[in-house]
Amino acid sequence: MKKSLSLLLLAALFACSSSKLKQDVTLEKTETYQWDRSIVDVPTGPAKEQSAEMEADASNTGFTNAFKIKFLMEFLASDDLEGRDTGSEGIEKAAKLIEDSFASNGIQPYFRTYKDTLSNIDVPAYNVVGYLEGRDPALKDEFVIIGAHYDHIGKVEGENGDTIANGANDNATGTATVMELARYFGASRSNKRSVIFALFSAEEKGLLGSKHLAEKLSNEDLDLYVMLNFEMVGVPMVGKDHLLYVTGYQLSNLADISNRYANDTFAGFLPKAQEFNLFKRSDNFPFHEAFNVPSQTYSTFDFTNYGHYHKVGDETSEMNYEHMAKVVNESIPVMKGIINAPTKEIFYY
Repeated sequence: MKKSLSLLLLAALFACSSSKLKQDVTLEKTETYQWDRSIVDVPTGPAKEQSAEMEADASNTGFTNAFKIKFLMEFLASDDLEGRDTGSEGIEKAAKLIEDSFASNGIQPYFRTYKDTLSNIDVPAYNVVGYLEGRDPALKDEFVIIGAHYDHIGKVEGENGDTIANGANDNATGTATVMELARYFGASRSNKRSVIFALFSAEEKGLLGSKHLAEKLSNEDLDLYVMLNFEMVGVPMVGKDHLLYVTGYQLSNLADISNRYANDTFAGFLPKAQEFNLFKRSDNFPFHEAFNVPSQTYSTFDFTNYGHYHKVGDETSEMNYEHMAKVVNESIPVMKGIINAPTKEIFYY
């Protein structure tokens, strides 16, 4: 069973003052913690130099680490959140963590608030949608969406007295990855295109959160370049020479473009993903349908490396945090390359 972690403790660890990026935080039990809003304004002077140091760290795969990832994961997949079922009190706690993280790291709400209420479900449910405007006047009207679902299935048939399907790999891992990428870009302000960071609810109910957002943004005529989704990235693949695979690999050149910007071989092909048509089974697919632009998922679940899908055994104790930190760190130059490319390089064949 997981211990509860307070939002304030997580705030102290993850509030992204650029001066704290290269050191651990020492916590005093009697101290009251507040979110650090210092990076909302674009850094100048010494702060700008520190931001440059942070970017250098990221390029050398040193932005995040297993310790930071573990703290996020142990909150998102704790027993207190009771499996993050859509409409539950548990998923409300997860949403609050995401909102506070976005706010502390200079990620603005895309809509009036971070919460965007779903119109296609009969329980209170909402996506959490953040926005970072692009820095290039010629490119900022084009958008990249980086997303993951933050819901899971709640409680299930018990095993040894445990009924909570914590959803660590599915998909607290993707949620933590998107949160850390938002933390990086919020601090570095290195994005030429505008970026939407979207955490979806009700994926487990039939991709309802992503369907809602894709339709809503399509009705706004959003100029979407690409949608990049993260799903089940908690353990490494077995016997592969690439870090992640791309669903719908054969449909676009996303893997090739990802590998161009990566420090190592980043994305590849998983035959099982094609066999089971995973391209249509995660939150990328509604954006493919609504926009007909490259909309694909990165994952490391290879059908042999994890046996706890939708079970109570999907616990944080099963996660490989060094691997997860590598996923985030290796994703940074890939995301930067895609977001800042002078022309749209990714396309469907």
